[in-house]
Amino acid sequence: MKNNLMPKVSGIGCAALMVVVCATTAHANPVSRRATITGGGGNGRCTIEVNVDASAEVEISGDMGLLTTISGQPADWRRFQCNAPVPHRPADFRFIKIGGRGNMRMIQDPRSTSGRAVVHIDDPKGGRGIYTFDLQWQGPGGGGWTPGPQFPPPGHGPGPGPGPGGFPTARAIRVCQDSVTSRLNRDGYRDVNFERTFPVDNPGRHDRIQGTVSGKRGFGATWFSFACSVDFSSGRVRSVDVWRR
Repeated sequence: MKNNLMPKVSGIGCAALMVVVCATTAHANPVSRRATITGGGGNGRCTIEVNVDASAEVEISGDMGLLTTISGQPADWRRFQCNAPVPHRPADFRFIKIGGRGNMRMIQDPRSTSGRAVVHIDDPKGGRGIYTFDLQWQGPGGGGWTPGPQFPPPGHGPGPGPGPGGFPTARAIRVCQDSVTSRLNRDGYRDVNFERTFPVDNPGRHDRIQGTVSGKRGFGATWFSFACSVDFSSGRVRSVDVWRR
């Protein structure tokens, strides 16, 4: 009886050990990727796009990126494009959320970590979700490329993809976000973070860019909705509205 029982207990212990080892191995082996550098001159910017199942962290240092799966199926890279490597001490650094159905937050700021930025991503829904964010700073960099695809709100379109109008749309998104940031800064809000930004292609002159954004004034964060009236063919922003949620 003892001889029959011992192999079964040993097998259970071995299986449990294998699960622990596999989980540890998955989390201990981040996937690296080198940035595609395009453009130059002016200010710096990187666009990062990753595919996450449950939880992951993205670490950017210079022109190298590490994507580590915290939980769920292995996360993978979709895009890592910059116009310059992230410097050791970037000036006026900004983390800008562009798209994603869950939560993104920067947990390490390159201004205090000798150029290392770490972003934590939590995807609350089943299956994989695509997350896109920008890192921007003053100093070497420049234009010459288009940021990643934008994300429509739930029920508005089949999923992530290029916004209508190509590059002018991307330019309009940047101008809209900058205008919203300036509006909130004038009202005393700092640490402005865009939770979601998406273009809405309507007939005639009713094209819009909409989304949600947060800003800090004092010790707490306040959430806002925003909408910009835009011309997708030229990238021009006609008007900006921001209201408290």
